[in-house]
Amino acid sequence: MIDFKLDPKSGVPYYRQIIDQIRYGVASGRLSVGEQLPTVRALAVQLKVNLNTVSKAYRELEIQSLLETQQGTGTFIGSVDIQIPESESENKLADICTEFLSIASTYGFGIEDIVRELRKREGDSHEAT
Repeated sequence: MIDFKLDPKSGVPYYRQIIDQIRYGVASGRLSVGEQLPTVRALAVQLKVNLNTVSKAYRELEIQSLLETQQGTGTFIGSVDIQIPESESENKLADICTEFLSIASTYGFGIEDIVRELRKREGDSHEAT
């Protein structure tokens, strides 16, 4: 299961952020075929958003056959194989880095400081997965 997080400062609508996180979760293997997702209500409460926001994201992913909803049972990852184009992945990472660098620089950290801190955490990220 993935830990959904929404960024109110990104300018990307919440439903779109949910869609992207599910797509990337499937593409990376963190979400597997048949895995159950939280209910619309549960995810809306967890993320503190309107039910319609989560419902819209799930509905769009159902149209793409990425999700399957079984009445009375729940919403599951469908059997569609999803590949994120390399250009889309690179653009997403560039956006994340730009935002991260912008925040870090407002606190006076330079790229060398950031790289040093990331290197310290490099082993930790492999242990967490």
